[in-house]
Amino acid sequence: MTTSRHLIGLLLGTEDDWPRAFEEITRRLGPVTGPDGSAHAFGTERITIEPFRLRDKPRYDLVIDRLAYWYYVPREWLKKVALMDSVYLLNSPFTFQSMEKHAAYCAMMRLGLKVPETVLVPYKNPVDNARYAYTAARYNKPFDLDAIAAQIGYPLFMKPFDGGAWRGVSRISNPSQLHAAYDASGEMLMHLQQSVEGYDVFARSLSIGAETMVMRFQPDQPMHLRYAVDHSFLDPQPGAEVVAIGKLVNAFFRWEFNSCETLVCGNEVYPIDYANACPDVALTSLHYYFPWAIKALVKWSVFALATGRKPRLDFQADRYFEIADDTSATYEQKLAAYRQLADDYFDTDRYHEFCAASLPHLDEMMLDWVAGPDFDRLLVETVRSVYPEAEHDQFIAHLRGLLGLWVTDESGRVAAA
Repeated sequence: MTTSRHLIGLLLGTEDDWPRAFEEITRRLGPVTGPDGSAHAFGTERITIEPFRLRDKPRYDLVIDRLAYWYYVPREWLKKVALMDSVYLLNSPFTFQSMEKHAAYCAMMRLGLKVPETVLVPYKNPVDNARYAYTAARYNKPFDLDAIAAQIGYPLFMKPFDGGAWRGVSRISNPSQLHAAYDASGEMLMHLQQSVEGYDVFARSLSIGAETMVMRFQPDQPMHLRYAVDHSFLDPQPGAEVVAIGKLVNAFFRWEFNSCETLVCGNEVYPIDYANACPDVALTSLHYYFPWAIKALVKWSVFALATGRKPRLDFQADRYFEIADDTSATYEQKLAAYRQLADDYFDTDRYHEFCAASLPHLDEMMLDWVAGPDFDRLLVETVRSVYPEAEHDQFIAHLRGLLGLWVTDESGRVAAA
């Protein structure tokens, strides 16, 4: 039987921990049998940046992009290989041009989600364009920043419309803080957004393909403590809603590698940030959840290639808007309908069937690797590359403890399965 060979390209910036893990697990995976009995083998390669002819045929069958949200050369290459060559991309380059939150807010408001009240305000400082002064003098309407803030209500947040990694985010409690933050914004285009006060828990859900991991997030903690290992911090109803919202966002925008932030107050779920299609997957921050993330990324990539899943660039927003405009449906009914559209997009049932039939050994293989010396070497080298020398012992012990807990928990789960 002929084996189909698939090359997965990794488009990377500064990170090295998760790519090494992904490469190692893919190497250990070996050939995989597809649903039709066909044989498939997988390789990986880190993509270099260089000139490209638009008619060149790429060598890659699937690309995981972690760079093009800020680097224009690979961004345009991704558009080219999507339009001309049908290379499978985990995130559409046409709906995720940058770390842009504005369109995501608009779309989810349109679909009826409980997005806090949000206002876009003009730049504090003029943009660098020779035509700006004329345009501003003729067309920019004066506005009262204090009146806008008072209408939203204090406290509120000021944050860039295209932010990422908490860049430029300020919690505003009074007019003096408002003006100080706006003055400091310079040429950043800013949102003012209502604060959700008195929330019970902050949840960050990381979605990779058809899988979602909801984690308790503690934004006031240092990065290595932000993801708390807590398996029961959400009741079933809001927990299911958090997952449904994440899946909805991703299916709507054609993102298959994204994170979503939600605030939960009792049974009310408020999505506040969900355009993060270059999500945090660092070993030093995800720790306990890192093996799940790598395994999910491998499984989704293998599933897409071995089953011949076709990349989908079309938006199909009308299918979601039809649900949103149904005045006879409740919020819960609409959310269930959105979830069904999302599961259809992600081929959720077929994905789980594929994993059970074609990747039954992956759980034990990942467990053996994380419990062994090769992973420990990755952990130690990652800590040494991230933290000052005086902190190496502290963080090596910290991460070994959390990953040791994962090994214990996963061993019990695998044995029970």
